[in-house]
Amino acid sequence: MAQSTLHQLYAELQAERERTWAPEQLERNAGQRRSLVARFDPAAHPQPGDAVAPFTLVDQDGNTLTRDELIAHGPAVLVFFRFAGCPACNLALPHYNRALWPALKAAGIPLVAVSAQNPVDRGIIDRHGLTFPVAADPDYALGRALGITFLPDEQPAVKPGDNWIGATLGTNSYEIDQPAVLILNRDATLRRLIVSPDWLDRPESEAILEYLPETRSGALAANAA
Repeated sequence: MAQSTLHQLYAELQAERERTWAPEQLERNAGQRRSLVARFDPAAHPQPGDAVAPFTLVDQDGNTLTRDELIAHGPAVLVFFRFAGCPACNLALPHYNRALWPALKAAGIPLVAVSAQNPVDRGIIDRHGLTFPVAADPDYALGRALGITFLPDEQPAVKPGDNWIGATLGTNSYEIDQPAVLILNRDATLRRLIVSPDWLDRPESEAILEYLPETRSGALAANAA
């Protein structure tokens, strides 16, 4: 049986929201996504061939993951997501676990899911049985360097104890990552950065693998052996 594409999963999510959400809630969600798409400028982000400065992430077990460790044997793939409770992210990460990770793993290419949420909320791992690391990007360091963070159009005042995105992220800020896929070369240059300003329009696994010919040749796995 064929697996659903991300496009199909998001179409189903949107259809469910149209059945169950109030019109004003639907419009707020759609309006924020439209605003991000309108503001999106690909030229404002690092380009293929640009050097990516050293960075350090912290995984779900509190272990550090550095740039140089990730690319020690070849390219690495980082998938940025919004936060562990994001419904769209709870479709994207298990989809990548099924449709992207097996090909990367067979070729010896690391895959890490990254968000600003610190510490990592293990709930998204446990719910879906994710088998690749999930990591925090402390102080938005890498997200900001890539230019993928944003502040929502609406930023209401927060009272102590309020349930708001800054408390969820552990950052005390409305700033949040846009979904993105970062492909790093072994020499720490950027191979590809795919940014999704509309968080219901993320790249399919096949589109990501197009930038990773190593997954077709198996060269990395052979070299690692």
